[in-house]
This record gives sequence, structure tokens and C-alpha cells, in this order.
Amino acid sequence: MQLKGIHHVSAMTGKASENFTFYTQLLGLRLVKKTVNQDETSVYHLFYGDEKGNPGTELTFFEFPMIGKNRAGTSSISSLSLRVASDAALLYWKERLSQFKVDHDEIIERAGRQTLAFRDYEGQRLILVSDERNEGVAGGVPWERSTVPAEYGILGLGPVQLTVRNPEPTVAVLTKLMGFREKGKYPSTVAGQSDIIVLETGEGGSGAEVHVEERSDLPREQLGYGGVHHVAFRVDNDDELREWIGHIRGVRMPNSGFVDRYYFRSLYFREPNGILFELATDGPGFDTDEDINHLGESLALPPFLEPQREQIESRLKPLVTKPL
Repeated sequence: MQLKGIHHVSAMTGKASENFTFYTQLLGLRLVKKTVNQDETSVYHLFYGDEKGNPGTELTFFEFPMIGKNRAGTSSISSLSLRVASDAALLYWKERLSQFKVDHDEIIERAGRQTLAFRDYEGQRLILVSDERNEGVAGGVPWERSTVPAEYGILGLGPVQLTVRNPEPTVAVLTKLMGFREKGKYPSTVAGQSDIIVLETGEGGSGAEVHVEERSDLPREQLGYGGVHHVAFRVDNDDELREWIGHIRGVRMPNSGFVDRYYFRSLYFREPNGILFELATDGPGFDTDEDINHLGESLALPPFLEPQREQIESRLKPLVTKPL
């Protein structure tokens, strides 16, 4: 049993149409599934990814229109990252973000890679990461109809950063329970703070890393729009997921048990600092109920929600592209 890397990251938005515009038009990702939150069907759940939403490329958003702004702090997934092919791609992105007046930092090195941090219109913290010197889990393939040239396109998810008050129990769960390896450390961008710990799983590389940041100076995060709900890690198939369920139960860690999300199967649990982890299978995939050439073009519902389609659709606002 070995986790293969990052499967997806799910974040929060207050405005689905603006979110749709930013991530498809400005970042050039493909909307691979337009569906609803299966636990709260009155709101959208949007999945963005590469050409077909391969595992490891999926950035998803729950829409909660009445939620407040995220208040950054500990016990959080404090940033997520997106992989690009080269250092030159970062220069393209710096110019593109400036062109569209997107708040961004300078290009700096993190964990031996060139990176460019920026924030979306809701304050979501993202980092573009160059794969020029990356070895490990392969990236995805940018969609051929992307608004961004293929050589600069986003290849998938890079490292996620966890910010915690006490890193020891979080690192222990990741290494001793989940099989991650400590790869090294790099300096924090915040003066006076401890080095950030780099952990990796599977084949390693930017698509299989978790970075753990210690911050004793911050309050606990209050999750809202611009925040991250959970991170999911890749499991090969259903049989292996059931092995993981037995493994997690064996140490008496509270968990969800087997959950069928239709496009993948899942297990959820919280690590000791309260961050929500998910283990998710690579399949069946997003073309289970839609033609690969028409992913995300209409509202997709898993079979158990299909009888409620009329009611669900009546509560959703149309998803429209707005000017950048």
C-alpha cells in the first residue's frame, strides 16, 4: 500500500461564475465536471483539471454564496500549488498575472524549485511551481482548447502547504501512518519562523509533496471563501482503498469509512491538528457519465441524485463566463 501523490484539492468560493471565469479563462484550466456538493446539493461543486481531469490535476471548488471570507491561521491548508513545465513559463505567468491585475509576488526558490505565488480575486493562495528540474510523478496534459499556450499551460497540482501550531503529530501521521518520507527542509518566507518540512510519497516530485509549516504566532484558521477545505491523496483502486480503511481503523482514528463519490471512491479523516485528509481512487473518472469531448458542459449528477434533478437545477444559478 502506497499513496501515489496528490489526487485533488478542494477549496471554497462565494461566487461560482467569477470562479469559473478566473480558472478557465485566466488560468486556462478545463472545467471537467459541473456538479453539486453531494452533501449539500443546493450549491455547485466545480472540478477543473487538465485535458480530461486526470488524478493529480484536479482543483475543485465548493460554492457557498453566504459564507464569509477566509481568516488565515493554523490547522489549515495554507496554500496550494500548480505545476508548469519550466522556469520560462513562470516569466510568462508573471506577465499574464500583471496584465490582468492579479495580485502576485516575485519569482523565488522554494524547496529547490522556482515558484511564483499569487492570489485569486477572493484571496485564494496559489503558487505556480516550475517542473524544469522536477523528477517524480508525471504531470498532466493541458487542454488543447485552453486560453493559455500549451508550452506554458498548467500541468496539474504541485505541493500543498499545511500550517500547524505543532508539526510533530501531523508529521507523525503523514510518515508513520500514511507512508510519507521526509525529503528535507527549506527556509520560511516569514522572518523568524522555523524551516518548512518537505515530505513526499510514491514516486516523489512536486506532484507528491506535502510541506509542513510551523506557526505558533497565528490563531486557528476560520474557513471561508478563499480557503481550502481538504486535500486528497491518490489510491490506485477500490481494493487498495479498503485496505487503507482497515489500516486507519486499526489505529482507531475516526474516519468516514468507504464513500462512493461516483467519479472516485473516498475515505475521509482528520489528522491531529484538525486538517481534513481524503484518500481517493484514481477511477472511474470524469468520462463515466459524459463524453470526453463535452466534459463540464452541462450539470452532471451521480445516479443517486438524478431523481432530484429538477429540484436541484431550480436552486442553482446559471454558470456564465464573465469578462476578465
